[in-house]
Amino acid sequence: MNHHDPHTSLVIDCTACLMAETAACDDCVVTYLTAQAGPLVLEAEERQAIDALAEAGLVPRLRLVPGRPPRSATG
Repeated sequence: MNHHDPHTSLVIDCTACLMAETAACDDCVVTYLTAQAGPLVLEAEERQAIDALAEAGLVPRLRLVPGRPPRSATG
């Protein structure tokens, strides 16, 4: 279940996610949508659209679990 407020924008930095480089990462909507380096910024409307697509089973859910500093912040 997505525990992020869908009415606010969200910066997703995969290097700060506790699920990075795990099986959950392989099944995350961010991995599904893009393989870009660096953070991905989703505005509120984009988050709501992705949540709707995930609810319908059309894309994987966001599996972001923030909990560590981004790699760029740790050197």
